[in-house]
Amino acid sequence: MNMNSPTFQLLEVEPSFLRGVSSLFDYSGVLSKYNMSETDDMADSNAIRSDWEAVGCDLVKAISEYEQEKG
Repeated sequence: MNMNSPTFQLLEVEPSFLRGVSSLFDYSGVLSKYNMSETDDMADSNAIRSDWEAVGCDLVKAISEYEQEKG
């Protein structure tokens, strides 16, 4: 799992086992912190950019694997 992947940009901090266990008992949501945008349009823009970055990473990986197989 690549934590530098655009997929993980929603989270403010990297997930860990201890944070996961503590979230089970965080009924009020005090420990949950997410990247927040100033406006809905900015949030949408950031999400779309992040999605296309993930697609680009997948394409680069697929092309690289294809080139290795092809020789």
